[in-house]
Parts: sequence; C-alpha cells; structure tokens
Amino acid sequence: MTAGPRIFVKITRDTLPKVRDKFPFLYLEHGRVVVDDSSIKWIDSDNNLVRIPVATISCLILGPGTSVTHEAVKVCAASNCMLCWAGEDSLLFYAFGDTPTADTKQFRLQMELAANPQKRLAVAVNMLRERFPEADLDGRSLSELRGMEGKRVKALYIAKAMEYHVGWKGRSFVPEKFCFSDTTNKILTACNAALYGITSSVIHALGYSPHIGFIHSGSPLPFVYDISDLYKADVSIDLAFSLTKLLGGEYDRIKVLNNFRQRVIDMNLLQKMCTDIPKVLGGRSGCIGSK
Repeated sequence: MTAGPRIFVKITRDTLPKVRDKFPFLYLEHGRVVVDDSSIKWIDSDNNLVRIPVATISCLILGPGTSVTHEAVKVCAASNCMLCWAGEDSLLFYAFGDTPTADTKQFRLQMELAANPQKRLAVAVNMLRERFPEADLDGRSLSELRGMEGKRVKALYIAKAMEYHVGWKGRSFVPEKFCFSDTTNKILTACNAALYGITSSVIHALGYSPHIGFIHSGSPLPFVYDISDLYKADVSIDLAFSLTKLLGGEYDRIKVLNNFRQRVIDMNLLQKMCTDIPKVLGGRSGCIGSK
C-alpha cells in the first residue's frame, strides 16, 4: 500500500510556545490518543472526540485504560509535549517518554556541577535556601543538609495539621496499597505524582536531565525530586491538608485533580520553574563555585 501525502506541518523551535507559556498538563484515562488530519485527538470510552493542542501543553498524563499510537507519540515529541504514565486514582507516577532536545548545553552544565563535590554542595544549599530562607546552612555537609530538610518537612506537616485542624499520624505510603492510606496521605501521593510529571516535562524542555540530582540520589529521577521539593509545601502539602478538611475526610479523586490543576495555574508554576531551575544552578552562566 502506498502511503498518502503527509499533511502534518513540521513544528520548529521558533514556532513552539516557550514552556513557561504552556498549559501545565492534561490528565487522560480510558481512551485513545491518535493523530487524524495532522492533529492530536483524544477519543474516550464513550467515543467522544476532543482535539488536543499539544504544542501549547507541557505534559499529557496518561492514566489507566489509555493507548497512544506511534504517530501520536511522534507529534507529541515534535511539539515538545511530554508523555507520562500514571496509576489509577492516586495518579502514581510510573514512567515518562524521553523527548529529544537539540541543545545539550544545559545538560553539560548540570553534569559539571554534579560531578564536582563543592559545586554540588553549593547547588544543594541554593535549593534549600529557596525553601528555608531563614535556616543556617553555612558549613553544612550534604548529609547534614538532608537531615535538616527531613526535620523541617516533618515540622511543616505538623504545622499544617494544626492550621487546618486535621488529624495527622505521619507520612505513610506503600506502593500498590494506596487504598490503605488515610485521606491526607492519599492526596499527598496524588499531588506529588502529578507534580513529578509536570517537573519532568519542564526539565526536559529546558534541556536538563531528570537523572542527575544534587540532594537526592540513588533513585531513577533525583533531579525531578530535587526540583519538585521546591514547590511541594504549597502545591502538595498545604493543598492536602486544606482539602482533607474541605472534603470532610473523604477522598475524591476528581476534586483533588481539579484543585491541584487550579493551584498549579494560580501559582504560574511553569514560569516559576523556568526561572528557578537556572537560578539554583547558579544563573545563566552556571558559575557556581568559580572565580
């Protein structure tokens, strides 16, 4: 069979919206992502069809019961729209599709900083100063910084529980046993997973690697966790406790997702990430630790 003429118009770097100007994400489940008439379409389980402007979307999060065609993946990659796969209800973050970047300058900078112990520590200090500006971080080792971070996050959980008058027994999450968590922990898990998807898309769009971290290590996506932690207090933790109170302790997946999406938009999170990532890495010149 002879293939017909292709009508997909090639997207260039000059015509793509900047990641900071894109819509953060769309979550889809029980349907198909396909290409027809040169555009991406979503066909749900009831055969409803929705056109998706992937060039203006940072990330498509694919939930259970979804499939995506080869051509749709190609169009998403050309549009610099990340594909992520997530689990049922909790939006557990499983995997993402690695989109290519034409410039490795930022990746080389990231590698240089991570490979030098002094520069890596300087980046870790920058990250924690963004979150805890009042903390005394001078002269601390990386292990000491991790210990300080853990204590402050635990204290933040307790403070939010008191602020919203919500019972709290501590952070608890067991993979594949989401249903056994309490409501606050369910919301935390769901919001964190969706945040990881957004963070992954921004990291790739800016030309960095999710695999080269500074505070986190020994996990598949340490840089994703490093950057996501800059925003968890407002995006995940505060939202989890406030929603627990608002929902009367009953987990509602749709309300969690809608409130999470709205908070991401209200915070202008994509713009913040595009500014904050180069900042914690030492600015445009990346001259952390240099004379």
